[in-house]
Order: sequence, then structure tokens, then C-alpha cells
Amino acid sequence: MQIADLRLSGASVRSIALGIGRSASTVSRELRRNGSTRNAYAPYAAQKRAEFRGRRPKASKFDYPELALLVQTKLCVKWSPEQISLHLDENFPDQSRMRVSHETIYQALFVQGRGGLRTGLHQHLRTGRAVRRPRGRTGKRPSKIPDMVLISERPAEVADRAVPGHWEGDLVLGSNCRSAIATLVERKTRYVMLVHLPDDHGAPAVRDALLAVIATLPTHLRKSLTWDQGTELARHREITLATKMDIYFCDPHSPWQRGSNENANGLLRQYFPKGTDLSVHAPERLLEVAAELNDRPRKILGGISPAQAMQRLLLDPEVPLVATTA
Repeated sequence: MQIADLRLSGASVRSIALGIGRSASTVSRELRRNGSTRNAYAPYAAQKRAEFRGRRPKASKFDYPELALLVQTKLCVKWSPEQISLHLDENFPDQSRMRVSHETIYQALFVQGRGGLRTGLHQHLRTGRAVRRPRGRTGKRPSKIPDMVLISERPAEVADRAVPGHWEGDLVLGSNCRSAIATLVERKTRYVMLVHLPDDHGAPAVRDALLAVIATLPTHLRKSLTWDQGTELARHREITLATKMDIYFCDPHSPWQRGSNENANGLLRQYFPKGTDLSVHAPERLLEVAAELNDRPRKILGGISPAQAMQRLLLDPEVPLVATTA
């Protein structure tokens, strides 16, 4: 009633805010939401609207069975909520009940079984958690590798992702660091390749495995490789000599310098959890996992998948992958 009376008397928004002990932005928002005319405020109608908005429980988007089923299906093949939301936007542009934001999906997962999503689906998230937690800092102990060329000397064309053929790489380690899988991510397309290391991940074994995988790439996709300062790449000069690929090393404790690879390695933990023996996975299994990762639509690529982006690149390297920059 105070707002209505003050408004009718011609008081300004700031005067009303001062009179009722609220901020000017709060009063302005309330007047926009519940003002019937420019100088009038409807307090009784405002109260009814507030009571209606405050009713619990609220209806959920996932009360619609078709949407709930589609989201559950994509979560079960380890699509992220953001990828699912993008997929829905593209495939159901005229059906509002079949579109949902990634934040709504997360909220439904973090409140078990809410609104039609079955319990336990949070286990398919990258973290596997049912609650949000702040991320801790990670880093690796620096190592001495002969003739390292640091990332500061890497050409600018690598940083802006305009030119294809530049890769990021690292190892994903198994239990007690006794087994490993090498990962390669192409910076422009985010295309992932997994390298089988069944018996050893020392420098000679990693060199030989990388050479075998790089040999499958066309020449124009063998420009550079950026790695962290792990001793597994101590034989980097031999790789460069055989492939003509320049190899650059990140600064110590700087995993963000190969951010695409770090992201891919995190996604792989859904398939190869920490503390497990990675040597039990055959090359065919690694190909299956890589294909599944490369088939997911990516927002950064304008909604297409890394596999589609790589295919376009192979057909015509000059055609841009997305219409807008990201």
C-alpha cells in the first residue's frame, strides 16, 4: 500500500525506495511488473501474483514425458547438459516444451528424480557428482627435457585456431601410474584421437605410438603438437624428425595452455575412471570411445560435431567451420 500511495502522490522511484527502505532498482522492477498505468500501482493484484509465483511444488519441464525420455537417453551416452540443450534447440525450434536450458537439466539432476528424470542420472555427468563443488587447482611437477621449445615461441596461427593441423596432447594415467592412454586433440575441430599404450608409457613407447598414429594423418594436418613437460615426450626431437611436426611444451603448472586437451581428458574419465587399469582396454575400445566423443555436437563449433568438422576440413580446408566466432 505504501508504494501505491507514494506513487499516486507523484513521488519518484528513489523517493519511494527511501521511504520503504528498499533499493531503487527493487522498486523500479516492482512497478514495471505490477503497475497498471504509468503512475498507478496495483498492490492487491501484485500480492496475488506473488502468492501464485510462490506456490510449491512448481511444475517441471520434465513433466512432459517425451522431453524427459530424450534428455535421459542423451545423458546415458554421456552427452553434457549443454550439448543436450543445443541439440534440442536445433531439432525442436518451434516446440517450446521440447526445449530446455542446460541449467534446468543440472538442477533436475542435482535434485534426485525431480520432474520426470529418473534417479541416478547424475552418474553419467563428467564429474559423476550429484552436487556442485568448486574446482581445485591442478598442476604437474616440471621436468627437464632436452631441447624443449616452450609455448611462448609457438606461432600466433596456432593460438587463434585459424589454421588446422595443430594438436594438443597428454597422457591419461591409470592406477598407480602403471598404465596410460595418450590423447591427441586437434585445436580447430576439437577432434580426439586416442593412442593405445598397453605395456609401457616411457619415452620410447610413447614416441613409437605417436609416430604410428600421426602417420595416419594427411600432411596438411601435421603442423604442430603442444604437450606438457612430462618426460614421456623426452624423445620429441625424433618425432619431429620423422613427422616434420613442431613440438612445443607448456609452462609448468599451466594445464590451461592446452585447454582443449584438458577438456577431452576430463571427458574420458567417464569411460576410464581414475584408479583403474587402463591396459585392459583394447585398441578397438579406444576407437569406440573416440568415435562417441567425436560424434557429440559442440557449441564452440556452432552445433556440429568434431567428426563433422573434421570431415569438412578434409573436403575443403578453406571453408570456415562455423558462421560466427566463439
